Amino acid sequence: MNSRRDYATVTLAYWAFTLSDGALRMLVLLHLHELGRGALEIASLFLLYEFFGVVTNLLGGWLGARFGLKATLFAGLGLQIAACSMLLVDPTRLGIPWLMTSQAFCGIAKDLTKMSAKSYIKLVVPAGDETGLMRWVAILTGSKNALKGAGFFLGGLLLSLVGFGNAAAFLIVLLAAALLLAVALLPRAAGRSGGKVPISGLFSRDARLNWLAAARLFLFASRDAWFVLALPLFLGSALRWDFWQVGGFLALWIVGYGFVQAAAPGFVAGRSGAAPGAGRLGLWTLLLVLPLSGVIALVGGTNVSAGGLIVGLGLFGVVFAATSAIHSYLVVSYAEADRVALRVGFYYAANALGRLLGTLLSGSLYLAADPGRGLRRALGAAVVLVLASALATWRLRLAERRHGPPLA
Repeated sequence: MNSRRDYATVTLAYWAFTLSDGALRMLVLLHLHELGRGALEIASLFLLYEFFGVVTNLLGGWLGARFGLKATLFAGLGLQIAACSMLLVDPTRLGIPWLMTSQAFCGIAKDLTKMSAKSYIKLVVPAGDETGLMRWVAILTGSKNALKGAGFFLGGLLLSLVGFGNAAAFLIVLLAAALLLAVALLPRAAGRSGGKVPISGLFSRDARLNWLAAARLFLFASRDAWFVLALPLFLGSALRWDFWQVGGFLALWIVGYGFVQAAAPGFVAGRSGAAPGAGRLGLWTLLLVLPLSGVIALVGGTNVSAGGLIVGLGLFGVVFAATSAIHSYLVVSYAEADRVALRVGFYYAANALGRLLGTLLSGSLYLAADPGRGLRRALGAAVVLVLASALATWRLRLAERRHGPPLA
């Protein structure tokens, strides 16, 4: 196996998928908002996306361990092509049930692709190189998030320039090219477990992984509680931003978040340069309360400053990116090399469950007569969820003491 070439191939495929996923999310959200759909109705559209993310990560990890990561990567790219193809029908058929089905395919596709790409890192980094492991995880995850932000901008731009159907066709071409590249270059059985993988192996018995997964669930729920729907709808309704402005801001936020995440190994490690553990993760998690509190106070005013909102949410993004980078490193570090797909799948099932919870909260809490009050409710829920995540990291620290430091 040519490790560098294989990793580069998987990364390029993951990048193409991520760009399409961000664009597709923004296309659907802005298209429905343009048609006058309500916040809760739009939120319901993404419920299957997040629900199937939970299921897919569990089963996808098992499939990856049993059949190899190449099979799960191909399945993810193929399903995303199918989801985009569903948007090429007559616009009169683009009702909520049809779009929910398309988003369900997207949810399955995204987590199959993500689990495959992130599991590959464990296979190419030398055993015991914890600093190198964190650096490669941070580069992959950070670049993915930067491209997802670019996808948000691309979705809004394509909707404005070429329309809904042509935008979907462009994404199909992009994904097909990535799939053909992966088919041509990747080996067959990378990531396959050396022994039989029972269904009971889906769930981790490692207390560190379990508490890390719990912390991840609450962490991502705290972001999506305001980011998925409450914020973009607030920007359009209260601040009267156009589609390209909403898509552009969300894109820049995600792009900046991705760059910070990629650079995180340079500033989240200890003075000795050692990779961070549960204690440092807990500190970064608690820091998230500060920017959230500032934005809540800002939105509570009579005249909301767009500049102040951008600064506050930008600071949240910096801290969130650092926190997420530590998370992404720890799950790969804790995982056994021959069952990395199972462990990463289990962990990202919790991640998807957190996004599902955040999506539900984002739509339901925004339902208020005053858009500012709706956004404040969503941000208040985010503070509670951050505190819950910090509590889970405290339990993680106790579990880490029992197991010892992370090992490759």
